[in-house]
Amino acid sequence: MKLAHRRKFLHLVAGAAALPALPNIARAQVYPTRPVRIIVGFAAGGASDIAARLFGQWLSERLGQQFIVENRTGASGNVATEAVVRAPPDGHTLHLSNSTDAINATLFDKLNFNFIRDILPVASIIRTPYVMLVSLSVPAKTIPEFIAYAKGNVGKLNMASAGSGSPPHVYGELFKFMTGVNMVHVPYRGVGPAITDMLGGQVHVYFASIASSIEYIRAGKLHALAVTTGTRQEALPNIPTMADFVPGYEASGWLGICAPKDTPATIVDTLNKEINAGLADPKIKARLADLGGVVLSLSPTEFEKHIVGETEKWAKVIRAANIKPD
Repeated sequence: MKLAHRRKFLHLVAGAAALPALPNIARAQVYPTRPVRIIVGFAAGGASDIAARLFGQWLSERLGQQFIVENRTGASGNVATEAVVRAPPDGHTLHLSNSTDAINATLFDKLNFNFIRDILPVASIIRTPYVMLVSLSVPAKTIPEFIAYAKGNVGKLNMASAGSGSPPHVYGELFKFMTGVNMVHVPYRGVGPAITDMLGGQVHVYFASIASSIEYIRAGKLHALAVTTGTRQEALPNIPTMADFVPGYEASGWLGICAPKDTPATIVDTLNKEINAGLADPKIKARLADLGGVVLSLSPTEFEKHIVGETEKWAKVIRAANIKPD
């Protein structure tokens, strides 16, 4: 009898010791319960794709499930956005959103979704600084010199972009409105062809991401007149900000994770916490810097305000310039 009682006692003790761990196990199984898809609207290898894969790996390690990047190209990213909008709001389908989404909200007249209404901001990742470039054929080394030259040569300057309604296009249109200069817009199919013709002098002005243009700037093949962000950038410390000469000017890209509307707040908070932890990790910060990005660590509410503000800002520019998609 004593042996039986002892075995029963030990069994109860072992069971009691395990009880405190059960709630933690249950919480860990709440989300995610299966692999999570991060939908990216652009091809593999670009900044959006790389950022998605970087944080997919980070979240996989932190949350114990695979975060798989899925590239769905088409319609300037709208195909991917709609796929996420239509997905169940359970946190297992996420969207790598970016500044193009804020532009597309106005650029395209007949979308099957409303970006602000149907997408739930989860966590911002980076802000992408741009720089105003001029070809070597332009005799201007500063923004004031450029404005004076442009006003003295009306209609003679061409402004390249990566396509109608692309960030380089709307950033250039904002500059035109705020300075009163006149430049002829020349859309290209992507950054590469635009840079090539800038180097050849066929076009004169281009608003480029720092990451895509810094090698040409350092080699003296293109002149950088100003960065488009509100503060100077570490990668180009000697280049002034546009706002130094055009008060109030600011234009920068951004990347972040979003989810379908009605995704539970507990899931959003979990993802935001883990992504912000990644943004504080030195290795991830260094990798993001390689993409030309500046860490943008916001709460879901702050990120939502940022997206709404960006969408409203570029809506005004698109309507005023009557920009239409290619």
